[in-house]
Amino acid sequence: MSLQKNIKIKNKKAKFEYELLDTYTAGIVLAGTEIKAIREGKASIAESFCEFNDHGELFVVNMTVQEYSHATHFNHNPKSERKLLLNKHELKKLHKEVRNTGLTIIPLLLYTNDRGLAKLKIALAKGKKQYDKREAIKDRDSKRNLSRIKKAFNN
Repeated sequence: MSLQKNIKIKNKKAKFEYELLDTYTAGIVLAGTEIKAIREGKASIAESFCEFNDHGELFVVNMTVQEYSHATHFNHNPKSERKLLLNKHELKKLHKEVRNTGLTIIPLLLYTNDRGLAKLKIALAKGKKQYDKREAIKDRDSKRNLSRIKKAFNN
């Protein structure tokens, strides 16, 4: 398996399940085999979320990074919690929002920057109700139909 230059692993369900309020870019504390597996594209953030521990540190939970294929017995745990790196001001703001208003923090995009470091784009989000989801489906279908009609009209 060859290493890719730019990795972009998206959480496709995030915009459908949640109303995104504010986004942040966070660094991730990773082991050596974890970053190698991410560079191979063997990671998933579909079912993951972020939470604070007792010391006010932010962790991503349920992020899956499959084991690195060329590692020895020093391989990492695929489902372990990974610490996120944000500055103190951002952490305090997020912690206050989560504690007071019941919002949640979800990962949107796992990517590698131009220096090869893994970054996680996270969002402060509010869960959508069932009728909001139906509204989103209806909007998406109408946009698709409209573009289909425009395409047929132009030809």
